Amino acid sequence: MVAISPDVTADWDRAPRARRTTLALAIALAVVSIFSLTVGASGVSLWAVLGDLAAGREIALADRVVLFEIRLPRLAMGALVGASLAVSGAVMQGLFRNPLADPGLVGVSAGAGLGAITAIVLGGLLPAGLAAALGYYAVPVAAFAGGWASTLVLYAISTRRGRTSVATMLLAGIALGALAGALSGVLVYMADDAQLRDLTFWGLGSLAGATWAKLAAAAPLMILALACAPMLARGLNGLALGEAAANHIGIPVQRLKAVAILTVAGATGAAVAVSGGIGFVGIVVPHLLRLATGPDHRFLLVNAALLGAALLILADVIARVVIAPAELPIGIVTATLGGPFFLWILLRKRGVLDL
Repeated sequence: MVAISPDVTADWDRAPRARRTTLALAIALAVVSIFSLTVGASGVSLWAVLGDLAAGREIALADRVVLFEIRLPRLAMGALVGASLAVSGAVMQGLFRNPLADPGLVGVSAGAGLGAITAIVLGGLLPAGLAAALGYYAVPVAAFAGGWASTLVLYAISTRRGRTSVATMLLAGIALGALAGALSGVLVYMADDAQLRDLTFWGLGSLAGATWAKLAAAAPLMILALACAPMLARGLNGLALGEAAANHIGIPVQRLKAVAILTVAGATGAAVAVSGGIGFVGIVVPHLLRLATGPDHRFLLVNAALLGAALLILADVIARVVIAPAELPIGIVTATLGGPFFLWILLRKRGVLDL
């Protein structure tokens, strides 16, 4: 009689739990989304607007503007950015086989930040025609270009003879992040008072500038990255056994690395370009789901997208109402929520807490 390993039994038990988690997170995302459309400094009621629509009455202009031109694009932007950051974190943790990895390790966030800071501080040096053509989108375009440029440089450094070294990628990412931080510091030192205010607000992250036009520019890339990520699940599961073992079971490890890095660069670059620097989502969400449902990327990536979207929408609601009618940068809220959780993970791993 063949004995069944407890680990195999645990994997069988985790699949139904992961599916239940997916359903619960989808419901939570729907509830948080409705809450986001309902709550705000203006006092516009979603239910009143829905009642007017059901009764065939004309919606007041102010209600229409607040709901359809401010809250709804902000909700969609928050869902996409949160999902992109969380899925990017899950992919990076699987690629590096480190539960504390995040997109910042490969320098994407630092490169995007350098691009945005450059546009804010030196944007006045652009030719008049180019500045007029870019307009409000100069900062997002520069941030996205900076994120992709850092990714291409990182990939070129870490790839030799057609093989990419994860260890070299990690070290080069840290070095590129430090270099981007140094250059950003020089530009910040050169900035005037008005530019410093813009830099501070952008660096802490916000969804306040969400519009349908900005969403249309950034959403296709984030959606494409989110659609590609589940296709990496089998490869990331195999990579957990090590590169040699993954090669033996037929996983194209080199192609997996390239696609994973490009997916993370696209998702994170687009997210940072439209929302600024938002921390902890990429670390906390995947790690929390691994604790709850296990490391199987078939479920982890989907659940990370749902939980990341719900968490960032909730953080945005808190940012909007906690000091209304003013607004907190959303990065402060995510850091306030994520920092204590990160410390709890650290203490729990060291055995200081038994929770």
